[in-house]
Amino acid sequence: MDLYGRRQEQAALDRILDGARQGRGATMMLWGDPGIGKTALLEYVAESAAADFTILRCLGTRLESELAFAALHELLWPVTERISTLPPPQVKALNGALGTSDDVSDRFLIGVAVLTLVGELAKERPVLIVADDAQWLDEPSAQCLAFAGRRLRNEPVVMLLTGHDDPVDGPWEKLAALEVGELGDEDARLLARAVAPRADESVIRRTVRAAAGNPLALQELTTSVAAGDISTHPLADERIAVGPRLRSAFRARMERMSASARTALLLAAADDRSDRNTMSQAGLVLGLDVGAWDEAMHSGLLATRSDGRVRFRHPLMGAVVYEEAPPANRQAVHRALASVLTSENAEELRPWHLAAAAEAAGRPDEEVARLLEESAQRSWARGGCATAARALRRAAKLSPSKDDAARRLAHGARAAWEAGHVDVARRMLDQTEEASSASAVADLSQGLRGLIEFANGDLETACRQLTRDMERVADPGQAFRLGSMALRAAWAAGRGALQREALQRLERRLPQGNFPNADLLPLLRQWWTQEPDGADDRYQAVAPVADILTRLSGSSWLLMPPAPLAVAWGIESALQEALRREIDTLRHTDQVTALTQALAQTVAPDIAQGSWTSATANALEGLQVAEGTGDDHLAAQCRAGLGWLAAARGDELTVADFAARFIEEWVPRGVLVFSAGAEWNLGMTALFAGRAEEALDRLVRLTEHGHHSAHPTIAVLAAADTAEAALQAGQRAMAEDQARLLRRWAERTNAAWAISATHLVHALLASGADTEKQFRLALDVPGAQSRPFNYARTRLLYGEWLRRARRRTDARTQLAEAAEIFRRLDAAPLLARTRAEQELTGQQPRRDSAPARDTAAILTPQELRVARLAAQGLTNREIGAQLLISPRTVGHHLANVFPKLGILSRADLARIDFGDGLHLMG
Repeated sequence: MDLYGRRQEQAALDRILDGARQGRGATMMLWGDPGIGKTALLEYVAESAAADFTILRCLGTRLESELAFAALHELLWPVTERISTLPPPQVKALNGALGTSDDVSDRFLIGVAVLTLVGELAKERPVLIVADDAQWLDEPSAQCLAFAGRRLRNEPVVMLLTGHDDPVDGPWEKLAALEVGELGDEDARLLARAVAPRADESVIRRTVRAAAGNPLALQELTTSVAAGDISTHPLADERIAVGPRLRSAFRARMERMSASARTALLLAAADDRSDRNTMSQAGLVLGLDVGAWDEAMHSGLLATRSDGRVRFRHPLMGAVVYEEAPPANRQAVHRALASVLTSENAEELRPWHLAAAAEAAGRPDEEVARLLEESAQRSWARGGCATAARALRRAAKLSPSKDDAARRLAHGARAAWEAGHVDVARRMLDQTEEASSASAVADLSQGLRGLIEFANGDLETACRQLTRDMERVADPGQAFRLGSMALRAAWAAGRGALQREALQRLERRLPQGNFPNADLLPLLRQWWTQEPDGADDRYQAVAPVADILTRLSGSSWLLMPPAPLAVAWGIESALQEALRREIDTLRHTDQVTALTQALAQTVAPDIAQGSWTSATANALEGLQVAEGTGDDHLAAQCRAGLGWLAAARGDELTVADFAARFIEEWVPRGVLVFSAGAEWNLGMTALFAGRAEEALDRLVRLTEHGHHSAHPTIAVLAAADTAEAALQAGQRAMAEDQARLLRRWAERTNAAWAISATHLVHALLASGADTEKQFRLALDVPGAQSRPFNYARTRLLYGEWLRRARRRTDARTQLAEAAEIFRRLDAAPLLARTRAEQELTGQQPRRDSAPARDTAAILTPQELRVARLAAQGLTNREIGAQLLISPRTVGHHLANVFPKLGILSRADLARIDFGDGLHLMG
């Protein structure tokens, strides 16, 4: 295909196709002004790839932008028979999205399914995915394609999209982009001459000047100027905007046509799906004859595609036709189209045509509103939340009754929120409150205002709103969930008084236990009460907690305390056991959001129990999914765990980067638990690097009233660090404060770690024989060894004291045990400190001749996950289904794993023990 002035763009696209032929994937957005030639470049690529690629195509249209997964349906239609070969959860998700089953679809898993499907196709031959006019793709399809497009590097798949704007934000923001610019004057002249070979040279010059290098403008203006439809008398060398002139050219061409031909064009503009049979049938309803269609087809505005569909040669043409038509004509055309629809999307398209007709008539219509509401419910079940929100908003606009309008707006707000459109959800709630009372809105939206504020706004405000809505909703189970979220918001904000008030109001709202999980109320009182009221508030036993955790899953995890609070209470073992069961179950389902929540929750318990490689892997996996679904809170939870691990391992740059991000993003929203965690990590880093005064300056902020990093739970967890820094900095009174804080918490919770830490700080404060007694008590607390990092630190501090007391033999025993744990965990700063102490005792510390064969040092977290599953005998396909990656990506990871472990095949993986450390067996 010959294209004027596009040699550089063609060369770039040729390189992308050649890369796919060699196994490298790529995604690119071609963007530029309307008519600039993006579609022509797509046709060039399709022609170049026709011989050796599988080509999948879709086209964004204004009408179908309102239909969930319409573009994805068009894209995958040629290969739908291959969907059944995917892993079962992905089959369910994709069939649900495409409307071929009633399965509820998860947006993230739909993207994974598409990625797996094209990966399977690419095993046979490279795949080319083409999406023209991406600005008109329905949002669920756009999100799905963007998700897949960001993950094609290891697949022989090319994805090309076109759009009008630079993809600096929205679903395409992380994709490579190529701007298609204006033609140079010489190329523009050649194109204009090719379009109108008999045109006068003065017409060519005037057209080139007026079209400003836009190929579509060159084609339209050349003929229009030559015919005298429009006049152009610009000043010399003046560049004129394309938009108004193109509109003028299209309008002039339409005005020369008969009324029936203009109606035929309006049908094509209203049904931009380009279904020729539908337009023909609708034309009969409107009384159009063959002559009207012939005149429309010969207007130069329409073109017939290779698949027989009729389309405007450019979307701008259709827009001008539609906008110029009188409202009565638009109403008639939409009603005619609605009456003849028979395609597979007829049930979804008909309400939109009827809505457009009703809006053109300027009057409400309950029947159309009802049809839109039913369509929204179907879209929502398929994962098309954004589509559902738009349908419900339009249904509300057409509702004669205020109550019906309020209900539809409230439900639409929830759909918009689930789609990630927070501002839209807020505006719809505002509109709902104009039509109904605040209590009714809270009940209809299930407390959405507070949930939005919790996820995207100020936490103190969120707590107050959630508490109010808890008292307004009728369902006690929903009231319990909102009350639990209010408590979580107050806790995360570090607002103790607000937390107490929310708990009291929750207990008043739910005096009876006749709702799901009502037996959690007494435990909630224990967990969320900051100070005990008496002996009865002492934590009693872990067993009931384990029993309750066993039955909780999915969204009911929100009833449990956040992971840091669970760790502070010492119930991380029961929490972790339940979480692992839940994660194993969720990996075989399509509940990606629930899986992400479980992964984020498991990071802190993993860290506490010394499973640092697992914690890193879970945090990174959870972070990947959370970023993919736009869940900022879950992403931050995962980053918080990674920041703590970085501090313990001496990675000061990562700690500083994470801390700066937390303080910038979360302090303005009042999420003090994150900024407190950031200060703790910065303090740990300084303490382990021997900068005690800097460490203390950071750590005292955790208890400094009014500071943006003051948080009671984080302060308790960091108390031993604060005490050690205080003593090293000569601030004994501060260390004594930390001892009292720990002792109160130990008495409050009976948590083994808190009891051990209390004895440790007392040991640091004591002198003489009492020092050793407190160290021994700290080490001998039942359950203390379940937190190996804390236990090793106690041994290190004990060893240092023994060495200073000239008891070198005893010191060597403690230091050797500490060094082994620090080595296994890759806690480099404390390992170096321990080895220095060993040398002072005259002991030769263990020096690894090669880097420690720890999984964290050898394999990346994702490689570790892949290797573990491959060692269990799972195929690449089965591994990909569990880890939400493509089989080819699994193969890529295994190709990296084998040389790192010094093995040659999957069979050799059976010789490897994949614990938290990595050991070759036999």
